[in-house]
Parts: sequence; C-alpha cells; structure tokens
Amino acid sequence: MPFRVLVYTRTTAYRHDSIPAAVAAVRSLGAAHGFDVDATEDPGAFEAPLDPYAAVVFLSTSGDVLTSQGRDRLLAHVEGGGGFVGVHAAACTEYDWPYYGELLGARFDRHPDFQPGKAVVEDHAHPATQHLPPVWEFTDEWYDFRTNPRGSVRVLAAADESSYEGGGMGEDHPLVWCREQGAGRVFYTALGHACEAYADPDFRAHLLGGITWAATG
Repeated sequence: MPFRVLVYTRTTAYRHDSIPAAVAAVRSLGAAHGFDVDATEDPGAFEAPLDPYAAVVFLSTSGDVLTSQGRDRLLAHVEGGGGFVGVHAAACTEYDWPYYGELLGARFDRHPDFQPGKAVVEDHAHPATQHLPPVWEFTDEWYDFRTNPRGSVRVLAAADESSYEGGGMGEDHPLVWCREQGAGRVFYTALGHACEAYADPDFRAHLLGGITWAATG
C-alpha cells in the first residue's frame, strides 16, 4: 500500500554535511519502493495536522527543532498510531523535551573519532536488519548514549567496542533499535554520519527497512 513520509532535517546545533545526500537517498528509496517523500526544514510543517504521513523521519536533526505546537502535533501523531524514525543525530535533538527522550529511547552523549568498526546484529527478524550479516562492518561515529536503552527497546544491533577506539558504553552498547510508543512505532539507527553511508547498499536497505516498518508495521 502506498504511503507518505515527512523527512525533517532542521538543525539548531551541529549540522551534518551529509543531510542533502541523506534526503536524496530517502527520495530515491521512495521512488523505487512506492512511497512518497516530503522533505522540510520548516518547523511550521509540524503546526498542521500530520495525518497525511504514515511516518515522520528526523534525519540528523539537532538542537531544539520544534515549536510548542509542533511538539504537541508530533506527540499526537505517534500516540495515535503514526510512525517515527530517528537517524543518527536525531538523538541530539530536543534535549529539553522529556517526551522526546522517551520516544527515541536514549539520548546522545558523545562519540569517538569517525572510524571503521563492527556492529553485531542481534535480531535478523526486523526489516532493517534482515539483510545484514551477523557482523556488519561499517565506518561511522559509533555514538555513545547517556543511558542504555536495553530493557525498554527491542535492540536490533549493537556496537562491538573492541573493533574501534574510544567507545564509552562497554560490552553492552545498543546502536539500532525499535520500540512501540502509544499506538505508534519508533525506529532509531545511530548510523548515518557520512555522505558515503547513503550510497551504501546495505545502509540504504537498513534505512528502507526502518522507514517501512515504522510506517506500516
């Protein structure tokens, strides 16, 4: 069934150079897989009903990106059954809104240098990870989080801190997860820092699986 997603890329803190490539990748995935994509940086887009959208994608957003009314609209969207997808710096967003931290599952703390590493896939039953090898070699920033979300989320993949330098969470380091919020579905991937990620077939399929699951279940 066709559906529509809203990709939001507003930043009020650090801005990723990869955002244009990321938006282009989601548009390309939509064209290839039969869903429509609207992209915006206008917070006013969240002051109208989000009913047309099966999912909202926060794609490397940062800082405070929503108005008070926009927060209310996003909350109503997810609680009412809409999907939410967070990519990479979405975890660096809306620090002063407690609901957003609960929605996403964890908040960004720090990251080591951009470098190759390994993600261990824990759950191959999800569309975002079903195509991946048991150990996924990737190059990224390997985000640490302020809290470990395990127990409140379904962990899909975790970082192997022995495979790179500077990890700060230890042996249990969730990196990709999903969860339910109200009647809605939430997917988050910490990966996606560099432009090159959005040309990588495995990462594109990872993103597609997360978006499709959040939008349609």
